[in-house]
Amino acid sequence: MHAIFKGKVYGTVTVGERGQLVIPAQLRKILNIKPGDQLMVFAKPDKRVINLMPSKDFSKFLERAAKVISKLERKISKNR
Repeated sequence: MHAIFKGKVYGTVTVGERGQLVIPAQLRKILNIKPGDQLMVFAKPDKRVINLMPSKDFSKFLERAAKVISKLERKISKNR
């Protein structure tokens, strides 16, 4: 099955006049999203898909990626 259909459907949202969306309460509870939390917004306009990720989780991802890149750079330097 296509990846877009994996997971659970938590309902629908309506775009307000100012472009705002309300994330369904059940999903906010499951993902521990609180008022004031910042979310990163990623999109695939060609596929009409929007993804959200808590900024703190994205920061952790970037930190891990930086460590992996650093290790790879050290290995490359040793092999030269």
